[in-house]
Amino acid sequence: MPFQNRVDPFGAIHAVAARGLFTGNRGVIHDPGTRTLLKRRWTTRAWLICECAFQGRRRDVMGRNGRTGGAGWTELFFLDEVTALAAGHRPCFYCRRERAQAFARSFAAGQGRHRMSAPDLDVILHRERRASGGPLVRLPPSEAASLPDGAMVERDGRPFAVRAGKLLPWDFGGYGEAELTAASEFKLITPPSTVAALKEGYRPVWHPSATP
Repeated sequence: MPFQNRVDPFGAIHAVAARGLFTGNRGVIHDPGTRTLLKRRWTTRAWLICECAFQGRRRDVMGRNGRTGGAGWTELFFLDEVTALAAGHRPCFYCRRERAQAFARSFAAGQGRHRMSAPDLDVILHRERRASGGPLVRLPPSEAASLPDGAMVERDGRPFAVRAGKLLPWDFGGYGEAELTAASEFKLITPPSTVAALKEGYRPVWHPSATP
C-alpha cells in the first residue's frame, strides 16, 4: 500500500501509487514508527520542491532520516513542478539552487521588487496558498485563458493546467487531452504571487504527458 505522501494541486496529500518527477517537504509531518501522517500538514512556512536524486543520497521514505535518529523531513511527491507550484511550494535553494534563484528573481519582479529573500517569499506564499487557508480567487473565462503557462485553475472541482491558452486536465498519473477554456467561472489554484512569477518569465518543469 502506498504511503500518504502524494500532493495534488490544491495542496492535499493522498495515498496513491504514482510518484511523479519531484519530491519536497513542509517540515516534519509524519510518525516514523507507523510511517503515517500526523494531523498537522506543515511545521514550517518554507514549502519546498526538491530533486528526487541529489548527490547519490538515499532516504528511508517516511522513516527515520534525522541526524539523531528522528523523523527528519517528510518526503512529499509531485507529478511535476507545475503541480508543486500550484500547491504553494517553491524550488529548494539547496538541491535546486539555480532554479530557486531564477524563481526568486521572477517572484521579486512580480512583486515590483529587485530582490527578495527566501523567508520573504515564504511569508507571501503562506498567506496565498489554498492548503494554508489562502483566499479563493475567482476568474472569468477571459482571465483564465490569459493566464501564463504553468498556472493552474479549478473548474467544477477539477484541476487544470494552462498551456498555450488551453487547459490540460490534471491527474496523479499525468495530464489529459487539452481542452479550450469554456464559458464558465474558474477558480485560481496557483498562488497569485507565483502566477506573477510565471508572467515574469519563470518556466516550470512539466510532466512529459503535458502536450497542448
